[in-house]
Amino acid sequence: MANIWNTLSRKSTPVLRWIRSHKVWSAVILLASWIILELVTLPFGNVNSLKSSTPNETAFMRMHAERAAEEGKPLKKIQRWVPLGRISRDAVNAVIVAEDGTFWSHAGFDWFEFKESLERNVTEGRAARGASTITQQLVKNLYLSPSKNPLRKLKEWILTWWMERTLSKQRILELYLNLIEWGRGIYGIEAASQTYFGKSASALSREEAARLAAVIPNPRIFRVERPTRYLERRSQLILNRMAARGF
Repeated sequence: MANIWNTLSRKSTPVLRWIRSHKVWSAVILLASWIILELVTLPFGNVNSLKSSTPNETAFMRMHAERAAEEGKPLKKIQRWVPLGRISRDAVNAVIVAEDGTFWSHAGFDWFEFKESLERNVTEGRAARGASTITQQLVKNLYLSPSKNPLRKLKEWILTWWMERTLSKQRILELYLNLIEWGRGIYGIEAASQTYFGKSASALSREEAARLAAVIPNPRIFRVERPTRYLERRSQLILNRMAARGF
């Protein structure tokens, strides 16, 4: 055994010598290898399966459940899946104008919004404005995390590109509306509609739809059942945008 170890040590000596004398390059190679490994293990197959399967859980759902368990506050999950055709057209339009006005025409990324967001964030020195499309939000919700690190963002872009080429726009929107959070433990528009308005998502009025769309950025702070001045202003802005676009 000792002889084998000595042989392996002698054979690896040139490698170890190179690593010691090229520390920067060694670190770069190690980092690049790690990034490549992270990217090649992305869930491309899972995205393909979304053509016909409906996920019961997302990365965000698991994260919320884990945090609730750590805090000792059990999280009751409420979710009811509903086909896109059974969601109020007003609700669909309200979400689109609120979150991604060019959803039907872009290929996963709204570069104009990205540029505007970048310029404003640089000017204000903080993340004052987001520019994620509905597809990007869905990818992050399903597979990633709220983290803003560059590698997470790169994964999001790659999976967004893949999702737009794998799924129809209608399917992406259906998944999004059924999986995003609308309050603590409330996932999907049908569960939100039943919880807050006591009706199916197919029966939502324009005003109710606008209020639901208004809380999407942070449904744990902006509560549908507790309208604030900000929430009322945002709801009215969404209604105005809908009217301006003929919805």
